[in-house]
Amino acid sequence: MGREESIQFATKYLGDMLTFFGVNLDIKASVEEDVIELSVASSSVNSILIGQRAETLRSIQYIVSSALRHQGAELTRVNVDIADYKAQRAERVAEQANEWIAQVRKTGDTHVASLNPADRRIVHRVAAEYDDIMTFSEGEGHDRKIIIAQKSS
Repeated sequence: MGREESIQFATKYLGDMLTFFGVNLDIKASVEEDVIELSVASSSVNSILIGQRAETLRSIQYIVSSALRHQGAELTRVNVDIADYKAQRAERVAEQANEWIAQVRKTGDTHVASLNPADRRIVHRVAAEYDDIMTFSEGEGHDRKIIIAQKSS
């Protein structure tokens, strides 16, 4: 299954999955860096589709990705965003990262934060904009943390 077929399959698969929640929503699809980006419009079931701490959203994303792998698709990485939840979350995490970086620059102390993998990637990306700041992750699984430090440390 080629790139276009992968996108079409993922879009239809997600649409079919959403019908089980009793909604027929518009899904916008695009590809960024070999990741299929699926954006679902806001609806009355947002909270159900997103779930507590976005667990349901991540599960939906995993199921779509697994279905693509099972089909032998060229593109198997999927990012599902419902009602711009992830985009808004990324903005909040980026703002928090800038605050942490400002504190590290001011005090010289390192900052350690327990974040999920997606949020850690956002912090790494924000920190990359600063020449005097470095970030790295330590730990395994749920105990993995991101460390923000000055490069001179």
